[in-house]
Amino acid sequence: MRTALTLLFLLALGAMPGALLPQRSLNSRKVDEYVAENGWWGRFLDDLQFYDVYASYWFSAIYVLLFVSLVGCLLPRTWEYFKQMRARPVLTPRNLARMPHHASAEVDGTPEQVVANAERRLKGWRRVTREEDGARTVSAERGYLRETGNLVFHFSLLGLLVAFALGKMFGYEGQVIVQANGGQFCNSGVYNYDTFRPGLRVDGSDLTPFCVKVDDFSASYLHSGQAESFLADIGYQSGADLDSGTWRPYPLRVNSPLRTAGDRVYLLGHGYTPVFTVTFPNGQTRTGAIQWRPVDTVTLASEGATKFDPPDVPDAEERRRSQLAITGLLAPTAVFQGELLNSAFPAADDPAVAIDVYRGDLGTDSGRGQSIFSIDQKMVEDGKLKRVARQNLKAGEQLTLDDGTTVRFEGVRDWVSLQVSHDPAQNWVLVFSVLVIIGLGVSLGIKRRRVWVRATPLGDGRTLIEVGGLARTDQAGYGEEFGGLSRDLLALKEGS
Repeated sequence: MRTALTLLFLLALGAMPGALLPQRSLNSRKVDEYVAENGWWGRFLDDLQFYDVYASYWFSAIYVLLFVSLVGCLLPRTWEYFKQMRARPVLTPRNLARMPHHASAEVDGTPEQVVANAERRLKGWRRVTREEDGARTVSAERGYLRETGNLVFHFSLLGLLVAFALGKMFGYEGQVIVQANGGQFCNSGVYNYDTFRPGLRVDGSDLTPFCVKVDDFSASYLHSGQAESFLADIGYQSGADLDSGTWRPYPLRVNSPLRTAGDRVYLLGHGYTPVFTVTFPNGQTRTGAIQWRPVDTVTLASEGATKFDPPDVPDAEERRRSQLAITGLLAPTAVFQGELLNSAFPAADDPAVAIDVYRGDLGTDSGRGQSIFSIDQKMVEDGKLKRVARQNLKAGEQLTLDDGTTVRFEGVRDWVSLQVSHDPAQNWVLVFSVLVIIGLGVSLGIKRRRVWVRATPLGDGRTLIEVGGLARTDQAGYGEEFGGLSRDLLALKEGS
């Protein structure tokens, strides 16, 4: 037990870096910033896996050792418990006056009457009546449920560890951004996610199929700009609905997830998508609506890049030289400080953008991965991508490039960030968590206590009654209970 308690303390201590330091599984960019800001100390913590605490070797070792220690502790305790349950209460001590609680009296009556009265009063106690040197004794014990609660608590803790491990092995979690204008997402494969964290036994090929469609999004804010509520009106399909095409409505709110097909869909947050319409010199238009990333969580000022390929250019080389990218800052509620744009409020009350327009080779055909939120700076440094315009635009305004191409800022749309979580052991986690609380409450609330009664005949029809009591665990509160017991057990005394 001491080993288990030590390991439990180490587990709690090991979890502290997971709460105090940024974790890669949640925000890898924040981890990179933290390492860069703290130099050798940040790199040292990285070597110790302090940014991947719950996947680290040392945390897993503590976890496994705690599991083994609990098993090694519980098996002998369970066997001892079953032996105690079958055992008879212990013999009555020879000198009850040495017990922490003691009372005695002479009564008119026989030992048989005293024993019969004791057995009636001690109903519900485990008791046994014995003959000892001409006296009659009753040994009684109560509070066996204390050990039951103790075992339930520890077995439930063991089950909780197993359930967590199974959840990590067979569960998964993924995030995806969906446009709030009818945009859809289907849980049909890992490539539909923006980020995906599979369990150890999940390869992403057998996900539970369901689809979500985000029809609308609304948000309310306090005067300080703090978000008060988010609501996404969604429809979903799962099971037979996928074959029939039926969409079932659901109001998705923060901390009120959609539960379907064994998965949970959470609303994490939202942002804005600027909508640009580019009219090329030949009169053809292209409209781009790609989400931009919030860089200020209070005002939702966002950065990003919206990219275009020129229309009707069959030559690949020429097409690469004529690609366009619109980058810059989006302010949902615009405030200008001279030419500098900023956002004063997170709601889209007066959206505006401060944009740079680049023309040239975006590098999207190079075969290298590229962020949707930025352009390849190497292409800019090599002179293959050049800035051709810079301007602030409000909704409905446009700018004209040197070749006659116009870029019009149409306004903004909402997007929502959804998280899909699958944990096949979550119900067991709930069951074992409830049992942990119940077992702990029982083990703390029930006391093991013993009481003995000895009835010794004195002659002339009188009997000496001695009552002794012992609390095997906590003495607090047993004195009052013993006082009530002794008064009832001595109720045959003369004059009562």
